[in-house]
Amino acid sequence: MFTSEDITVAKIPPRSPNCNPHAERFIRSTREECTDRVLLFDRGHAEKILHDYTRRFNSHRPHQGRDQLAPSDTPNVIPPPAVRIKRRQAVAGLINEYHRAS
Repeated sequence: MFTSEDITVAKIPPRSPNCNPHAERFIRSTREECTDRVLLFDRGHAEKILHDYTRRFNSHRPHQGRDQLAPSDTPNVIPPPAVRIKRRQAVAGLINEYHRAS
């Protein structure tokens, strides 16, 4: 099945428990938060949705390993208290992101 789609399968070394969890976590998050909640029309639509989700996953979403900071956040900067909060819909309206309104 993979060779018919020109996908190369990378085999992990035996007894390497740290290789799979990162990929499995991303795939599980993608399925639960993205693809299970939207009707995908074709390959182009799926690629656009997954590209948007991947960009959000890697830049905006808080990570436990960074004390709930997003990868694009700077831990040394203390933000001033916000007066207004602005909502932006991401990933075709599946996820709401909240930012300080300036």
